[in-house]
Amino acid sequence: MKKAYMAPNIERNSAGNMNKYGAKSVVRHQDNIEGVPINDLVKEYGSPLIVLSEAQMRKRYRRLQDVMQMHYPKVELAWSYKTNYLAAVCSIFHQEGARAEVVSRMEYEMARKLGIEGKDIIFNGPGKSAEALRIAIEEDALIHIDHLDELYLIEKLAKELDTIPQVAIRVNMDTGISPQWSRFGFNYENGEAYRTIQRLLSGKAMNLRGLHTHIGTFILDANAYYWAAKALLELASRIQQDHGIVMEYIDLGGGFASQNTLHSQYTPGEFASPSFDQYAEAIGNAFNESQFVRENLPTLVLETGRALVDEAGYLISSVLGKKNLPTGERAVILDAGVNTAITAWWYKLKVNPTRSFPGAYQNTIFYGPLCMNIDIIRPAVPFPDLHFGDKVLITPAGAYNNTQWMQFIEYRPRILLICETGQVELIREKETLQDVNARERIPEHLRTL
Repeated sequence: MKKAYMAPNIERNSAGNMNKYGAKSVVRHQDNIEGVPINDLVKEYGSPLIVLSEAQMRKRYRRLQDVMQMHYPKVELAWSYKTNYLAAVCSIFHQEGARAEVVSRMEYEMARKLGIEGKDIIFNGPGKSAEALRIAIEEDALIHIDHLDELYLIEKLAKELDTIPQVAIRVNMDTGISPQWSRFGFNYENGEAYRTIQRLLSGKAMNLRGLHTHIGTFILDANAYYWAAKALLELASRIQQDHGIVMEYIDLGGGFASQNTLHSQYTPGEFASPSFDQYAEAIGNAFNESQFVRENLPTLVLETGRALVDEAGYLISSVLGKKNLPTGERAVILDAGVNTAITAWWYKLKVNPTRSFPGAYQNTIFYGPLCMNIDIIRPAVPFPDLHFGDKVLITPAGAYNNTQWMQFIEYRPRILLICETGQVELIREKETLQDVNARERIPEHLRTL
């Protein structure tokens, strides 16, 4: 069989040391997802296409639950809706036993529509409206207070509704992570958190049930959770000593890293990201050292999202064209861009061919179809030559892409779920023009062209 022709190219090489993984990486192809051929999926549902694995989501959830309970027996997980609020995805985690963690009225309503009762919803976020708080108070949801204006508003609503809201306060602290997330909640070190608790208790308008923190996102130092847990437990102990009130739960939020690789990282994510065991050990050490825990056994709440779903998501994309750039690098244009995979802006997403390729590698930049220069799915990476219509698999893509994706230039694609049985289910249809302009109104004088 005649070999495929590859045009010669001149590639710029910069002097310097190789990294410990060598000069080039071997690109391995992947032609199926959970045993379902990628070509069959594209043939039936088109390209681009997002595919999610039910089996991987359930496996990750159960693994985290088991590992945490090895270090501390009283653990509850809450599914972070902002990570991926597809109804099918949320339902998988709720079937596994997760509560709902929401940060807006929209997400609150999503959880309620799925049948989650108010008492099983944790309402976080700095932008809760009066209308949203009213509903949450009436339905007995757990409200995590972010700032003093919110505290005052909850007091007013409690008086109007003649009820006692169930609340916690959000606390921020220095855990060695940079940048420190100080914009959310009340500071621990300068005493702001404790003063807020004193103010809350003096109002006698609400029931303080717990303490909450969320120290950041994609935390690569598991030990940061030790210091976060230690601070909240010390604060809980002081509240008990001074006011005789026992915190029912300590909520350490989310932030566990997936195995994606940040653009700023040197080491690949599968080596750099802590395991569930490392996160659990750090948290468990803080809990098991605490006298408050030994006396009261509070519930440990985690709001993990990314680490449960990122690796369960795949983006299939097809090659629209290619060209050689003046730098000597190859440019490949895909039919999926950052409008679909917005996490490409902070991750070095993996791009794998879906069939084997012979021949030499060339540094290749993967662009999307958008008419904007920053539509880059993956900066230059050694890759075999691709041709029009070839398909690539982009991973991990399960977290934040379909909650932050943009309706920009292109319609958003279909989303599939590969069930544990191997059956393929369409869980979100592709957009149409009607979806895009359904909310628009044209003034009468503009209707005639």
